[in-house]
Amino acid sequence: MSTFNDRPVVICVGGHDPSGGAGILADAEAVRAAGAFPVTVISALTEQNTCGLSRVYPQTPEHVEGQCRALLRDCTPGALKIGMIGSTPLIDLLGTLIDENPGLPVVLDPVLASGAGQRVADAAMLDRLREILIRRSTLITPNLPEAQTLTGALDPSECATRLLALGARWVLITGTHDDTADVTNWLFNAEGLQQRLDWPRLPGDYHGSGCTLASAIAARLALGAAMPEAVAEAQAYTWESLDRALRTGRCQLTPNRLYALDR
Repeated sequence: MSTFNDRPVVICVGGHDPSGGAGILADAEAVRAAGAFPVTVISALTEQNTCGLSRVYPQTPEHVEGQCRALLRDCTPGALKIGMIGSTPLIDLLGTLIDENPGLPVVLDPVLASGAGQRVADAAMLDRLREILIRRSTLITPNLPEAQTLTGALDPSECATRLLALGARWVLITGTHDDTADVTNWLFNAEGLQQRLDWPRLPGDYHGSGCTLASAIAARLALGAAMPEAVAEAQAYTWESLDRALRTGRCQLTPNRLYALDR
């Protein structure tokens, strides 16, 4: 029987960003803000701040597997969110763990570059993402440049078609990198476009918006929301966190994911 204090658990796998703007700290804040509980696995340590990323230190597959299995022995997660992976061998490990937990919703945020544009995925990682993780994902959440890199297509609809053909069940393509007055996000499944939402484009650059959105969706799926509802609610939450962003460093702004606590 559930109690008032029960919270669905979301396992977040991703890199550690010392600045707190992106990565595991962003995941944890977004999951907690939604009312779920985050447990975290560090796939990579990084040297980065609001101005950019300098180095990535991938963790060993043994260390990542140990973290994941310790959590899975202790709790029954309601969702798995995957962000920065760090190295190709970790992709195969994550694929194995997903296969061992059938029915677990998997939200894949394919982090191919930092918010300031530094690439963090090479050709081998891209190939393994296509072969291993995309087909095991309930939802993949690339921005348009990431979708184009993964598929070789240009149009959001064609990008989604190719990602769905690789096995993803849902595809959310975000338009944050477009040069338009509004940010347009498109949600697709095998039946085509299911949702298009437009958001006023905010001034400034933000560090961790993609992590925030993907984790907010994962938390809502763990709470039992249907995909279109989870995606729409998470977009509204993410936009608010950007609108109330914090100046924590010299460069990109940090989403205020716990803005409700500041009221």
